[in-house]
Amino acid sequence: MENQAKIVIQDFHFQYGDTVALENLNLSIGSNQIFAILGPARSGKTTLLKSMNRLTDLIFRTSHTGRIFIDRQEIYGTEVSLPELRRRVGMVFDLPTALPLSIFENVAYGPRFKGVRGKSRLEEIVEQSLRAAVLWDEVKDRLQSSGLKLSGGQQQRLCIARMLALEPEIIMLDEPCSGLDPISTASIEKSLMSLKEKYTILLVPHNIQQASRVADRVGFFLGGELIEEGPSEEIFTRPKVKKTEDYISGRFG
Repeated sequence: MENQAKIVIQDFHFQYGDTVALENLNLSIGSNQIFAILGPARSGKTTLLKSMNRLTDLIFRTSHTGRIFIDRQEIYGTEVSLPELRRRVGMVFDLPTALPLSIFENVAYGPRFKGVRGKSRLEEIVEQSLRAAVLWDEVKDRLQSSGLKLSGGQQQRLCIARMLALEPEIIMLDEPCSGLDPISTASIEKSLMSLKEKYTILLVPHNIQQASRVADRVGFFLGGELIEEGPSEEIFTRPKVKKTEDYISGRFG
């Protein structure tokens, strides 16, 4: 395994019943980078994300072979704590899911559940998390307002802040800008660029253009297989595989 790899995936195969979703995947992802996962529908992108924190365990009739390591620890090992794994590997889905609580309580919910009680400590966590999600300046004067009153883009960043409050190490985002306007999308992308200084980010982008703007490395998936992986600039300007070139140029997908 590579010394600098945060995530190492070895010969990973995953299926739903008889349907193969990921086939013989081998991949290393380094720390403090944005890794974009490209591919058309049913290429295994969301399955890969859900496998990283074992949300796939909740789905009936699934099976897998192979191994996934985070910091050299195999996540499917019997000694692994699922609550701790899911804290370390946070996930935000395409549709924002703000809780019917105040902005403050949306972010403080997780730390409270973990046992944090001090008012000053909760205030510190909430501010730090909202700042990291590039939302603090927009909401600092209305923290007691309902999170449901925020715009779609703001709610998505609130969900990111809520995840950050649990101090994850890896952030997974499944089309976080789906359905958002260009201004909200730009705000999300700005937050991602700052977040990678502290976190490893796996991103299923809204479109190819988004991946080209924010990703450090890109993996192109097709039919459950990793077709090509490499630096963003290389994948977008001189891909080695024709299938990748066809997808990037819009010939299919």
